Amino acid sequence: MIRDMAAGPRVLLKRLRELMAEPLEPQERLDRIVRDIAANMVAEVCSLYVLRADSVLELYATVGLNPNAVHLAQLRLGQGLVGTIAASARALNLSNAQEHPAFAYLPETGEEIYHSFLGVPVLRAGRTLGVLVVQNKTMRHYRDDEIEALETTAMVIAEMIASGDIGRLSRPGLELDLSRPASFTGIAFNEGVGLGHVVLHEPRIVVTNLFNEDSEEELRRLEDSLGSLRLSIDDMLERRDVAFEGEHREVLEAYRMFANDRGWVRRLEEAIRNGLTAEAAVEKVQSDMRARMMHMTDPYLRERMSDFDDLANRLLRQLLGRGPETIAESLPKDAIIVARSMGAAELLDYPRDRLRGLVLEDGAPTSHVVIVARAMGIPVAGQMKGVVSMSENGDPIIVDGVEGAVHLRPQPDLEAAYAEKVRFRARRQELYRELRKKPSETKDGVKVDLLMNAGLAVDLPQLAEAGAAGIGLFRTELQFMVASTFPRAEAQEKLYRDVLDTARGRPVTFRTIDIGGDKVLPYFKGSAQEEENPALGWRAIRLTLDRPGLLRTQIRALLKAAGGRELKVMLPMVTELGEIAQAREIIDREVRHLSRFAHHLPTSLKLGAMVEVPSLLWQLDELMQAVDFVSVGSNDLFQFVMAADRGNTQLADRFDTLSVPFLRVLKQIADAGLRNHTPVTLCGELAGKPISAMALLGLGYRSISMSPASIGPVKAMLTELPLGELTAFLDDNLAGPAARLPMRALLQAFADDRSIPL
Repeated sequence: MIRDMAAGPRVLLKRLRELMAEPLEPQERLDRIVRDIAANMVAEVCSLYVLRADSVLELYATVGLNPNAVHLAQLRLGQGLVGTIAASARALNLSNAQEHPAFAYLPETGEEIYHSFLGVPVLRAGRTLGVLVVQNKTMRHYRDDEIEALETTAMVIAEMIASGDIGRLSRPGLELDLSRPASFTGIAFNEGVGLGHVVLHEPRIVVTNLFNEDSEEELRRLEDSLGSLRLSIDDMLERRDVAFEGEHREVLEAYRMFANDRGWVRRLEEAIRNGLTAEAAVEKVQSDMRARMMHMTDPYLRERMSDFDDLANRLLRQLLGRGPETIAESLPKDAIIVARSMGAAELLDYPRDRLRGLVLEDGAPTSHVVIVARAMGIPVAGQMKGVVSMSENGDPIIVDGVEGAVHLRPQPDLEAAYAEKVRFRARRQELYRELRKKPSETKDGVKVDLLMNAGLAVDLPQLAEAGAAGIGLFRTELQFMVASTFPRAEAQEKLYRDVLDTARGRPVTFRTIDIGGDKVLPYFKGSAQEEENPALGWRAIRLTLDRPGLLRTQIRALLKAAGGRELKVMLPMVTELGEIAQAREIIDREVRHLSRFAHHLPTSLKLGAMVEVPSLLWQLDELMQAVDFVSVGSNDLFQFVMAADRGNTQLADRFDTLSVPFLRVLKQIADAGLRNHTPVTLCGELAGKPISAMALLGLGYRSISMSPASIGPVKAMLTELPLGELTAFLDDNLAGPAARLPMRALLQAFADDRSIPL
């Protein structure tokens, strides 16, 4: 019985495959498709409506209705049965359509004599591109296999629309919804403006082989791939080398639940029995599921949608025998990466010379991918909800890292306005380049060292280009994060030597490896225990003191690379002074070892510590006497002082780094350094914005380190700053009761009154 019911859909798909292979004009192809659907389903009417960019559904092809209504009959989104299907992305199966409250009569079509109605959305990646309808004069309910056949046909039509073939039928001035401009507002994570074309970080897999030759063979392929997928998920859940607790584990458990869901598997098998290949079946069921979940009101269920998408894409890759996508080879010259989220190492896989910007659905200003993007000098906008599903590879896009906006498929006038904005910024950059020759001094003659942050060899050319006084923070862990195995001692030594050679005598501060927390090395199996709060856990100096072999290897590479030069080494995440003593003992041991074998040693070795953990605030004088210099890691210090996770998007802009309490904390550190004659540098993201850099100078900081792109704007502010006035201004506002106005507003007013460029 089931075999007979499935015969109709299989015959229809076979006919569609033949039609797709014929060299036909788009309108003729559509006309023949609706005729074949009507004949196969014994329907007196079959019609295709396509959604335009102005939210109007236009009749593109019909058999049974008035042929003169094609390209004239229209329904707004939500209007009538067709508009209701498009708005809800759900099928309607009615025995008497005219009794449905949403029924809308279009006199030009002549459809009043038809009663039964079956309409399905034309979906692609969960987006509605149109509606496909069959109708009969008799009152009847269409069978499940007929609904399945119509949905499968709609998927084929969706690919035709996406290919641009059907778009040729649009009247002048009317575009299809797929090309509709869309704008998104979120948060600016790194300044700059980028114009280019979309590169989806996890590109949607396009299935080209839709129709199967052998259903049993496709079912076997599906079963094998599902088995491999389930094993890979089980393996990830059992791993102990990476922390999979809390949200991480919930996501994987959701994957496992979906992968073993019989309802999902049954729908995949039905689609294959109806004539689709295994991968086409996954795409169809994925699109149907996504459309349904997008219209759920429960936020938890809506969030699970991305879990399901990821699982379906993993299954598609299993079926197609693909490993991780290596799209870097085919990047356009003006690539703007669009991603839900990504790691710092993943961004570094893309060639820097082709990147024009980064757009994230999630993210936070201090997440490491944003810090790396900032170091690369590319504009970043984040928390752009929905941008991934609305984007296609190759779409024109603008990322505004100043206003925190993204414009997808922009109108020509908007694109022209932004092109002028880019030219204006380029002229400003030229002014910043001219500033390189001027001394880094305030208006009243106070010298300030503007240093740059770095972490990889690709950063080094920017030292000269930005006019930095040196490298205030070299993040040595980035070399570990982008490698597939632990970098050998020789590779570490070469990188450190190259850094010092490029610096040409300018100071370089190397931070010892800072892994753990959110900076996970997949190949590092040293952690046997999962952590609920990895940012507060086994990371940075805590980890390297427990695994001294890591620290010894790195220190030895640094000592050998710095032979005949000054070496500055900084310890991250210091909590108590005993950790500094332990690290110094390891360093001294390595110095003795290299001396024994007559290695060329550094002329001087300075050891510093980062102030990131609030416990150091109650031992500042002792700290300043225990080290040669101090560096404030304002990103972590801020998150710990405010108890606000730097990666939590809901807290990303809740607390201000220029609040009175945090500025008081920073002033305590600067004052302690001055009191003990210990140099203090700040190397967090605060240093890279002119307004917060201005505040730091007023608090007493005379050395700040930032991304290379920030040095120009900060120096432009610096040269116009009357520092004496600012210091008195801040002393007044921080000493007494907290200011009634936000500190940021007071600083902005101070700058505006004195024409200081921020």
